[in-house]
Parts: sequence; C-alpha cells; structure tokens
Amino acid sequence: MKKNNIFPKIYLALVFVILYIPIFYLIFYSFNSAGTMYGFEEFTFEWYEEVLQDTRIWIIVLNTLIIALLSAAISTILGVIGALAIMYVKRRRTQNTLLSLNNVLIVSPDVIIGASFLILFTMIGIQLGFVSVLLSHIAFSVPIVVLLVLPKLQEMSPTLVDAARDLGASWWQVLSKVILPFISPGIFAGFFMALTYSLDDFAVTFFVTGNGFSTLSVEIYSMARRGISPTISALTTILFLFTILLVLGYYFINQRNASRSSGMGVRR
Repeated sequence: MKKNNIFPKIYLALVFVILYIPIFYLIFYSFNSAGTMYGFEEFTFEWYEEVLQDTRIWIIVLNTLIIALLSAAISTILGVIGALAIMYVKRRRTQNTLLSLNNVLIVSPDVIIGASFLILFTMIGIQLGFVSVLLSHIAFSVPIVVLLVLPKLQEMSPTLVDAARDLGASWWQVLSKVILPFISPGIFAGFFMALTYSLDDFAVTFFVTGNGFSTLSVEIYSMARRGISPTISALTTILFLFTILLVLGYYFINQRNASRSSGMGVRR
C-alpha cells in the first residue's frame, strides 16, 4: 500500500517541476550581468534598477492595478447579485437557462470575446482605452464570481432566511445580516479570482486596448516581440512575487474565516 501511495506524489511533484521550471529559469537569469538568457556571468540587480527607474513601466503597472481592482470590485458586486437572482428564481427551467448562459461566457475562447467587444465598442462609439478595457474585464469576470458564490448559496439552509423573516427582519436585514456573512468565503474567492483573471488577461485586453493606454500583459508581449531581455525577466519576477502575495493573502483570509466559523460552532 505504501509503494502505491508513492506514485501519485511523484507524479504531482513532476507536474509542479514542469510548471515552475520556466518561471525559476526567468528569475535566475534576471540576475545575470551578461544581459542574456544563457551563460550566467555575475550576480547583479542592474535589470531590476532599470525596471524600477522606468517611469512608463510603472504607469502601466498602475493602469493594470486600477483596472484589476475596479473590475474585481464591480464584477464581485454584479456576480453576487447574479448568483442571488439565479438561486432564487422560482422556475427550475429558467434557472438552468441562466446558468447555461453564464457558463457559455466562461468556456468561450478569449479571442472570440475580445473580437466581439472590439466590434461592439466600435459600433456604439466607445473609444478604445481605459473604459473599454474596464468594461471587458468586468464582463468576463462576472461569470467567474457567479460560479464561486452560487455553491455557498446552495449550502445555506433555507431555514436561516425563514427564521430571520419570522423574527421580523426586513429583506435588507436578511441579506446583510444572514446571507452575505454566510457566503462571504465565496465572495472573497470570487474577488480574488476576478482580480487574478484581470491581471493575467492578454487576449481580450489586446483587442480592446487603444493608443496611449496599455496593461502589463500587452506591454510584456510588445517587449517580447523585440526579443527576450533580462528586463522582461526582472519584471516577470516582480509580478510573480506579487502573485504569491495575493495567494498568501487569500489563504490567510480563508484561514481566518474558517477559525471564526469553528469558533462560532464551539460557542453554540
């Protein structure tokens, strides 16, 4: 039995090695003084200094963060409303239809979504730039939030809402005091997933980005077309570390919510 249990661990370890070797390769050569992705010479922070002193890069970083935070916040609000609407639809057929429409947006290729938004914004006269990127990111993030919030709503017992209503709570009090606290782990998960998708997206953003506005994914693609340089490696390393911080933040929030839930269970 012990021998059989070793193989899944080895397989999982190999998967992680394959996934992370390219990232660590970039990180390693971001400290190469030779300025190439081979033949390591000396350890240096030169490329990080170059990135940190590049004002244009940091404007693009700021654009990316603003888009990501705004789109994540707005899509979380809309996703929670959408999940509540789907959950409390009375007709089962209508509920399944809404879920199917939500899932179609998730499985649709990014190229199709990006091209569709490009055509839409051109037709209705929205100038490509900040607004078009923000609207696009909100659109593809909302279905993700819905899928993460909906299972928490389905876990909640209907008797909680009925008990609150019997005690005289209004619908707003039921929503703010009963439903939202119960589904808060799903809300946080949806927010962080929407934030990650926005930071990571390239295909949709590439279609709807106009002149004078860019995000990190589009900028890195433009830089890579001129050849992989240590500057890109340094920028990638910074982004990788930022992503780790986001994951750790999400982990600690989940741990805190779990400890609070267990604490409430013990008190009861």
